[in-house]
Amino acid sequence: MRSTGAIILLVVLLLVGFAGCSGCGTYNSLVSQDEQVTGAWAEVENQYQRRADLIDQVVSTVQGQADFESETLQNVIEARQNVTNVQLDADDLNNPQAVERFEQAQTALAASVGSLLNVVREDYPELRANEGFLRLQDQIEGNENRIATARRDYNRAATDLNARIRTFPATLVAGFAGVDRRETFEAEAGAEQAPEISFD
Repeated sequence: MRSTGAIILLVVLLLVGFAGCSGCGTYNSLVSQDEQVTGAWAEVENQYQRRADLIDQVVSTVQGQADFESETLQNVIEARQNVTNVQLDADDLNNPQAVERFEQAQTALAASVGSLLNVVREDYPELRANEGFLRLQDQIEGNENRIATARRDYNRAATDLNARIRTFPATLVAGFAGVDRRETFEAEAGAEQAPEISFD
């Protein structure tokens, strides 16, 4: 009878030890994935900051044109200011409203810069031919590609984490580890429609 009790105790200890090791491994991997999402978000912020810095240079270059339309330029300056006022850090990535506000500010900035570049292309041949301005325009266009790549990488990391915390046994450990679902970037309403292109 004594040996039966010892065997049962040994089996229970082995099961508890196995569950503990499995839980520790799950905890550590969840924390690691959460940090990957945070790192991917930092790269998104880095590219958005690069865009904002480039826009400051474009605004300075365009302001040198005495007759440039102040309304177009003012829209860019205001959109740039709004972007700096809407902050989103890694702790807010599980808040859909905060992510949406941040995205709306970034979208407004991109739209105002697009309008500015269109006005320059159409109405300011001397500025359009300025080598420094052309270089800035190329950098802005390249930066938009970097933003798209950073957002894609963030979405991939967030989706992997979100799927992981919904699976067993990670779902049991996620709350204990303080790992929550992260919001992903979504396309704007109407983005599925192809734009109309006219060469009139």
